[in-house]
Amino acid sequence: MSLQSEQARLFKSLHQAGDPLVLFNIWDAGSAKAVAQSGAKAIATGSAPVAMANGYPDGEVFSLDDALTVAQRIIKSIDIPLTMDLEGGYGSAPEQVAHTVSKAMEIGVVGFNFEDQVVGGEGLYPVDKQVTRIKAARTAADANDVGGFLNARTDIFLKAKPDTHTDAMVDEAIERASAYEQAGADGFFAPGMVNKQQIERLCQAVSLPVNLIVLAHTPSQQEFTELGASRISYGPTPYRGMLKWLKEQAEVAHSAP
Repeated sequence: MSLQSEQARLFKSLHQAGDPLVLFNIWDAGSAKAVAQSGAKAIATGSAPVAMANGYPDGEVFSLDDALTVAQRIIKSIDIPLTMDLEGGYGSAPEQVAHTVSKAMEIGVVGFNFEDQVVGGEGLYPVDKQVTRIKAARTAADANDVGGFLNARTDIFLKAKPDTHTDAMVDEAIERASAYEQAGADGFFAPGMVNKQQIERLCQAVSLPVNLIVLAHTPSQQEFTELGASRISYGPTPYRGMLKWLKEQAEVAHSAP
């Protein structure tokens, strides 16, 4: 069994409700090494911090080749599993998605996020179309018997203001989770959720490991754990915190006599 396959199996086993995998998202090899040295069990890129650290906005503006180069450098600098944020697969068509996933698996990642929003467009993909895209991603992730972890993300909640989240949106998320699971997803990512009752309901209703993200306005890591999350991410928060600290320190230096 290859090292990548071993890491993929380990990574999958870390998704446990009550003892979730915590991913403090990073953006380059240096930040990855720092987080790995903190005791992390795995490392995760975030598309937003990776893009912003290179002077680009989020949303597949930073090219796939450039993102893969960053991921390669990270893999060389750590000895724990890396999961990569592949956004919407850098293309709408299933064959484009498969190509993207194949390229990521080839460099050694063991998992990836794959979202259902139409990057550069409006709204979410219809369930049937996203299912077709997930099937293509699944096939590519299984090449060479690696079995990369496909974390299927829905942007139902992230695209709506928190005070507009409804039980009907939770219903839709549960339906999408079921469809995505049948298509081959290993996990279900619902960023942007804030209502504890809705979060708990989602975690109880979805059989896939549920991934939630800690943001300034969301419940805490501990609360997400108590509500049933199997994976907890931090998204762009670490990068933004680092940037704030850097700016403050630079202002102090530049104002010194």
